[in-house]
Amino acid sequence: MTGATVILAYSGGLDTSCILKWLLDQQYNVICVLADVGQKEDFVAAEKKALNIGANKVIVVDAKQSFVEDYIWPAIQMGLIYEERYLLGTSLARPCISVALMEVARQYDAKYLAHGATGKGNDQVRFELCAYALKPDLKIIAPWRDVEFCRRFQGRQDLIAYAQANGIEVSAKPSTPWSTDANILHISYESGVLEDPNTVAPASLYEMTVDPLVQAPRQPVRVVIHFEHGLPTIVEDLSGKRDYRTPLEMLKFLNDVGGSYGIGRIDIVENRYVGLKSRGVYETPGGTILYTAHQDLEVFALDREVLRTKQVLRDRMTDYVYNGFWFSPEAIYAQRCIELAEQKVNGQVTIELAPGYCRAIARKASEAGGSLYNEQLVSMDVHGGYVPQDAGGFIAINAVRIREHVRAFGPYEVAKQTK
Repeated sequence: MTGATVILAYSGGLDTSCILKWLLDQQYNVICVLADVGQKEDFVAAEKKALNIGANKVIVVDAKQSFVEDYIWPAIQMGLIYEERYLLGTSLARPCISVALMEVARQYDAKYLAHGATGKGNDQVRFELCAYALKPDLKIIAPWRDVEFCRRFQGRQDLIAYAQANGIEVSAKPSTPWSTDANILHISYESGVLEDPNTVAPASLYEMTVDPLVQAPRQPVRVVIHFEHGLPTIVEDLSGKRDYRTPLEMLKFLNDVGGSYGIGRIDIVENRYVGLKSRGVYETPGGTILYTAHQDLEVFALDREVLRTKQVLRDRMTDYVYNGFWFSPEAIYAQRCIELAEQKVNGQVTIELAPGYCRAIARKASEAGGSLYNEQLVSMDVHGGYVPQDAGGFIAINAVRIREHVRAFGPYEVAKQTK
């Protein structure tokens, strides 16, 4: 629509820089919004670049604190992890960025949102579902789903040529054309040479972590992480004898120390919501340390059956976040249920960091709260109120169905089934 105002989710990278130029060619008035979610970005240079291309206005929104406190910390509290490996670094950033985009859209009475998410990926779903939840009357411009745009541009190689033809500076090179997405929680890498799942990611790719086998210190270090209601409250650096007490400070410190040990690297093939399998390489040093500590304290603090029920809700909530439903009623409900369980997750965990991995080596319940761990009851040195003879009846009752199975099918058939 000629003259209409469009809010562009702008990163300063190849895709959104070319999309900015393409929108201007379509006669739109474009306001670029850069959300600072902790990525290492020269925002002054990105703003200058967008203005040089022709943007009407460039707005940089500092969303770091909100991202950590309102999205990352709840994700740690809930223990979210997708397909047992991915800590949702990109997925969690999308609702945070969407809030910033919609605030600008309301401020400038813009009816259109444009983004550079691929038509084959998850981010198109995440951005648009979040945007509709925050501004239901919004209209979406998704160039990678536009017939004319897709006819002109098959992929990143075509965009690189287009940028060069229009004097747009981009960091992507034909020799290293992978795509990156960075924030304070992680960096992700995909596409280009990484699309072959049997190709080893180049060593030069990693930005947030060192090679754990070559560059990491050989001497382990320890940190103590305190939690209240499942949320990190203090990180103690035992070697540096310093405490970190705000979410932003805690995550920055854990990123630095975790990155120095090469912690948090994963190379996976995952199932996208749109039905495709994709290969991604991720670095999440601080998030990996926090997840490890929280998981250990949670098992220590929660009743067994509450933990099992919470894990079911965690898996559902993980899918909601990965698929773009952060603002959905089901996600709000699941989060509230998990928060109820997490009221009992209070205490501290000592984590040892070593090259390439971290592990919990000690834990303690908060003095203000109770603990389900009964050292006297579990001790092998005293009975502590436990009656060993009662275990015989417990075993006998559990054996009833096993014996019935053998009676019906015979021990030979049972043995065959176990081979």
